[in-house]
Amino acid sequence: MRLSVRHRSEYAYEPAAARVSLRLKLYPSVYDGQLVENWSVTVNGDPVEPIYITGYGDETGLWQSDGEVSSVEVLAEGVIVTEDQNGIIRDLPRKPPSAIFMRSTRLTQADDAIRALAEAARQDDELKTVHDLSSAIRETVDYRPEATNSKTTAAEAMAIGAGVCQDHAHILIAACRSLEMPARYVTGYLKAADDEDELLETHAWAEAHIRNFGWVGLDPSNGISPTDHYVRIACGLDADDATPIKGHVVGGSQITLTADVAVSENQQQ
Repeated sequence: MRLSVRHRSEYAYEPAAARVSLRLKLYPSVYDGQLVENWSVTVNGDPVEPIYITGYGDETGLWQSDGEVSSVEVLAEGVIVTEDQNGIIRDLPRKPPSAIFMRSTRLTQADDAIRALAEAARQDDELKTVHDLSSAIRETVDYRPEATNSKTTAAEAMAIGAGVCQDHAHILIAACRSLEMPARYVTGYLKAADDEDELLETHAWAEAHIRNFGWVGLDPSNGISPTDHYVRIACGLDADDATPIKGHVVGGSQITLTADVAVSENQQQ
């Protein structure tokens, strides 16, 4: 599938910020099943090229204002060609040791409830285990916007019994790690069906490492593995680690974010 993506984020600062620095993980992954046809990232109209690759394999760009700014617009857009691989991730340019993704974080710490959920799904077949875990999370934790926020932990979302894609991914990651299975958080885009909530167009899911098999993507929010409707951008230990835009601001005590995303099928050759 050829997908056109346009992701715009505007940050307004009041009063004007003395300086703004941004770390940008907005460059799509390239692997078997995902090809970048064209892609650009600009900040206030200036192109920002990736200048280094993280240990996870994510291309990363940096930007800093020349001086005082009252607003910053980040625009990532282009065309990505995807192919359904049943969630299997093959041939990423960099393959960090899977053990890196066993490290727990504040957002992905398993509690007794998450460990019990994981144990109930445990089987000899690890692939079946993670798929059953994903289904159990979907059944246990309702998808409910505004039930949680960006600082909500996996344990807190589990206790609430509701959350969004970030929470579902964090719970799955925590559960997998409690079973000694490496797991990581993934950010990206999703071309939703025409009748679905557009909030799904900016999305997050998880990938689990299966022994003697490799990495497999799982999306508990939608009850599937990622298909050709998904665009993979970056990964990390949790949402904070993988966030596409991370900034440091000097001054500008009040920050207002306006964001919009459009993902559509592009049939033009």
